[in-house]
Amino acid sequence: MHVKRAFRYRFYPTDAQAAELSRTFGCVRKVYNLALAARTQAWALRQERVNYNATSAMLTAWKKTEELAYLNEVSSVPLQQALRHLQTAFTHFFAQRARYPRLKSRKKSRKSAEYTTSAFRFQDGKLTLAKMTEPLAIVWSRPLPQGAAPSTVTVSQDAAGRWFVSLLCEDPGVKPLPATDVAVGVDAGLDHLLTLSTGEKITNPRHERHGRARLARAQRELARKAKREGANRAKARRRVARVHARIADRRRDALHKITARLVRDNQTIVIEDLTVRNLLKNGRLARAISDAAWSEFRTMLEYKARWYGREVIAVDRWFPSSKLCSHCGTLQDKMPLSVRTWTCGSCGVTHDRDVNAARNILAAGLAVSACGAGVRPQRSSPGGQSAMKQEPLWREP
Repeated sequence: MHVKRAFRYRFYPTDAQAAELSRTFGCVRKVYNLALAARTQAWALRQERVNYNATSAMLTAWKKTEELAYLNEVSSVPLQQALRHLQTAFTHFFAQRARYPRLKSRKKSRKSAEYTTSAFRFQDGKLTLAKMTEPLAIVWSRPLPQGAAPSTVTVSQDAAGRWFVSLLCEDPGVKPLPATDVAVGVDAGLDHLLTLSTGEKITNPRHERHGRARLARAQRELARKAKREGANRAKARRRVARVHARIADRRRDALHKITARLVRDNQTIVIEDLTVRNLLKNGRLARAISDAAWSEFRTMLEYKARWYGREVIAVDRWFPSSKLCSHCGTLQDKMPLSVRTWTCGSCGVTHDRDVNAARNILAAGLAVSACGAGVRPQRSSPGGQSAMKQEPLWREP
């Protein structure tokens, strides 16, 4: 199995390099917006679908005009890549996997440019981009794989003003781990970030809450600045962005460590198929749910499981894991969020709400894996179960 990984590093450009990259970012944004407008207009007027080849021909014509002649000052490769990204966006839209592509904003959109092998030189650990004479001053925080040859280089700048370069290359070190017979159910929460079917509870770090005072102070300073594009307001905006970046970095680091441990220690990992977008409509919990980053956790877990030969099973979102007794299978009528411990009226076993949910999620996932059927109990018969009967439920020792 050949796995391509993106290795991201911070770098510090010279003034000339920063100016060149800023021009490239602006040209990439301009070409993307022009191509999007052309494709939208062609469909609105003539019901015509314009593909990548047509927009590439348009780019050649744009460069010959006096108004857009500045597009010739930057490397042509990032501009072509912007057209390819637009084509991918339309492909996802027509496949109903994404919304209609939107125009890139100078203030809000991500500043990035993608270079392919013809537009950069990587030799002796030094990376030099097209239109530049000096290599980038990269901080190699971790080594690249032995003999790695980057196929794509992406340069970006975040809202805090930090510069990053991402090198996409094959990593021969990613190999399937030895198979085991260990399976675990995972219940996501807010009091505890994750609760495992083994009874282990992983503390919710609440990074946003810990950085809230610093963020509020930075936002107050920004609010006091005059509403115009001045140097002081730009500095205040960057201070706010740095606080946000620190929170995001700490959250991402914690999720990487948790998901790596889960994938390393378990062959099968069962999770809930949560609709985080709908959960965020809860005004009281939206901030805490965003800070927990359940969607990012699932994304990391799934791609690491693919890398290392593990299996991730998502249980139906309507499966009543909290209201179902993991010992006898009795379904409770109600289970408010305030109830953290409850006793089953049928078998008399006392359950921790989150641990019981994780055990039910594990059993449901194993049932899905075994027979591929649904796992939601029949509500007409409170004790009834469907496919879950074909896998043994958790039994208290």
